[in-house]
Amino acid sequence: MQNIDVNQAKQQLHQLIEQAVGGNEVIITKSGQPVVRLVAITKRRDQRQFGSAKGLIEMSDDFDEQLEDFRDYM
Repeated sequence: MQNIDVNQAKQQLHQLIEQAVGGNEVIITKSGQPVVRLVAITKRRDQRQFGSAKGLIEMSDDFDEQLEDFRDYM
């Protein structure tokens, strides 16, 4: 993590962006107080499609039946 004053950040914006893209967090300060955090945007995962696995999974006909090993406890 790097702290840098806003006036210096104006002059070094390209380098600061490269640092953020490289995984470093850059905090921009104004009058000594943090005001902006510069971080890289992570790529979003593709949205899952409802029903996209249809036909890939099969359930046995007795799926809802009691398990043989648990009959004594029911």
